[in-house]
Amino acid sequence: MYTIDLNSDMGESFGRWKLGDDHALLDVVSSANVACGFHAGDPAGMLRTLSDAAANGVCVGAHVAYHDLDGFGRRFVDEQPADLTADVMYQIAALEGLAASVGTKVSYVKPHGALYNRIVHDRKQAQAVVEAIIAVDPSLALLTLPGSVVGELATNAGLQVFREAFADRAYMPDGTLVPRTQDGAVISDVDTVAARVARMASSGEVEAIDGTTITVHADSVCVHGDSPSAVAMARAIRGRLDADGFDVASFIRG
Repeated sequence: MYTIDLNSDMGESFGRWKLGDDHALLDVVSSANVACGFHAGDPAGMLRTLSDAAANGVCVGAHVAYHDLDGFGRRFVDEQPADLTADVMYQIAALEGLAASVGTKVSYVKPHGALYNRIVHDRKQAQAVVEAIIAVDPSLALLTLPGSVVGELATNAGLQVFREAFADRAYMPDGTLVPRTQDGAVISDVDTVAARVARMASSGEVEAIDGTTITVHADSVCVHGDSPSAVAMARAIRGRLDADGFDVASFIRG
């Protein structure tokens, strides 16, 4: 039986601002990318999400980001590599401490938003992220887009690297994500999303925004937790994968 992971971004509520339904998603997904306070999330909310993840046996990853609460981490920040390394170290270490307090652990790192997309091609910032992971905990894996610069650098540095695909995002013909500023970048129809993921899982293919077919090999598929239909999407995807004979489980073993 082929195994594939289903992940979602969580722990993104902040103060009185509630975002996403972490409790419901944790009944469906196998991995949780937990915000670390830089793009979203506060310590109490992060702790609740970590506790629920532990109770559900869901694998935890550090969802590190640029320091950009106002922009939800979706704006590029042109910071010095040494500053970015320190920022990422801080976020991983904070989440590891909170996770340990509720009997779970951080197993991987998945950058968020603008940082995720930037280090697909920016070698300096990608190297800064890799150095941060190694400095804090070299046993942590990295979850990133296939063919990314950060994946290459992480592999060369001895880190485990896993490939990610996106259920609810459109793809460019080169395999990168369509910018959110472009029409059609986000896919919201539940049935369409489930069908796309089923095709990714079974044949490693997906239709790009221009109608061409591209190759997308993934160890994990992401459903964005801030989408209004995130829970419905996750349930539809999980149901389709189960029906097609896939074992939905974390890419982290043991």
